[in-house]
Amino acid sequence: MDTSQVPGELTRVIGEEGLQLLQRFSLLQPLLTKMIVAQAIADVAVSDEDINQARQALIEERGYDGIEQWPQLLADLEKTDPEVMGLLIGNVRQKTFLREQFAPKSEARFLDRKNELDQVVYSLLRLKDRFLARELYLQVESGESNFADLARIYAEGPERNTNGIVGPVSLTQAHPILVEKLRITKPGVLLEPFQIAEWWLVVRLERYSPATFTDEISDLMCKEMFAEWQKEQTLACLQQIQ
Repeated sequence: MDTSQVPGELTRVIGEEGLQLLQRFSLLQPLLTKMIVAQAIADVAVSDEDINQARQALIEERGYDGIEQWPQLLADLEKTDPEVMGLLIGNVRQKTFLREQFAPKSEARFLDRKNELDQVVYSLLRLKDRFLARELYLQVESGESNFADLARIYAEGPERNTNGIVGPVSLTQAHPILVEKLRITKPGVLLEPFQIAEWWLVVRLERYSPATFTDEISDLMCKEMFAEWQKEQTLACLQQIQ
């Protein structure tokens, strides 16, 4: 996975003037990234079964019935069989590279980021009038009024357009004070009005969904680590060139 030769190879092929031209039009960095990935996955072994599955997935994605319509798919894409198969093999190699390099680290990353991945849905009334916030809280708490109805009428934030509902969103997207209150609150509990900056908030937690480590989450962690790796490698190559 040594990508240190990429800058030298690029310079040899296009020369210093070519590098300057690419940089002028902001094309150097994306080209380096593509070259780095291509070199990293070049020796990744893929099976015929993986390639056939990728081709079948493309056929289904494009709305064709089966492999017998492959020539029609190629015609619609305006590409040759070697071109499309080359792209498919590259995609399979990249996915295999992600699994081999980053899957063993994905659970540790998930645990580090779990708080960011937990999701909540909550009802929110945001007001500048402390006494009105208290009055609306008492109306909801007593059952006299419906939270959604009050939000449509009185909310002074964007939640007015969603009947007071916020989410599902990552827990960490909220203000730290609100985050701490939501963490220790049970679904269905209405919180007494509290202040954040110039706002008075009335909040009810509707649903708390703690993130769990699934195959989907593992894939997400791998993609994040792959993106970070690409960025690190690209910056290192840029430093060599400059």
